[in-house]
Amino acid sequence: MPETERVVDEMAPDEDAPPSAATVETTDPDVDLALSLAEVARDLSSEDTVHSALTRICEIAVDTVDGCTAAGVTVAGPDWYRTPAATEELVREVDRYQYETGEGPCVDALREHVVFRTGDLAADPRWPLFGEKAAALGVNSMLSFRLFNDEDTFGSLNLYAQEHDAFSDRSVDIGAVFAAHAGLALGHAQDRDTARNLEQALDSNRRVGMAIGILMARHQLDEHAAFALLRGASQHANRKLRVVAEEVIATGEVSR
Repeated sequence: MPETERVVDEMAPDEDAPPSAATVETTDPDVDLALSLAEVARDLSSEDTVHSALTRICEIAVDTVDGCTAAGVTVAGPDWYRTPAATEELVREVDRYQYETGEGPCVDALREHVVFRTGDLAADPRWPLFGEKAAALGVNSMLSFRLFNDEDTFGSLNLYAQEHDAFSDRSVDIGAVFAAHAGLALGHAQDRDTARNLEQALDSNRRVGMAIGILMARHQLDEHAAFALLRGASQHANRKLRVVAEEVIATGEVSR
């Protein structure tokens, strides 16, 4: 038997034994961390929507990264920033100052695609306007990572602490691995959202097509006239076309 096959065979669990992945215990903190982050990756990958994934990322970040007491995610457009997920309102207040001043760790993490850490915001010369405002709110340390996968940048993951110098080098390393898992999870959630929206759009189109067919048969109309009747009813009643179509399918008529 080839060596690799022999090793895999010897490591195979007893068929009668219960699953043990969740009960593995070691005395090596690095191994424990790797197992913990693997569990985090599985947890995040189960999130079904982008919003739920963002919310869960923030929650897990506080539990995973040493020194972190609050977390949020920043997303950006051509001329705007916003915070779609945060563990507490303080995060949104601090972020608002970053967006107003146009400076801060989360803004720079998006612009420059690098990690930003600070342990004394009030004295940090990189963000003089923002740092003073953040410190006044009681936030003295921040750590920001870009959230991305191979194709997209989703935003930045921002970690906050009231303590000065809260984030060690180990916090940076753990946060970087966590942010990588989070970026992949967001990509998967975005794909699921896109597929779900496409499926809903196709279903809506099918229902509209059925309604048009019913109107064509009932009123001896051609396809264009039947669609015009359906659309006119939608506009007149200020209701979505899909809703009017469902009514036609159920009753055979269109309300006027």
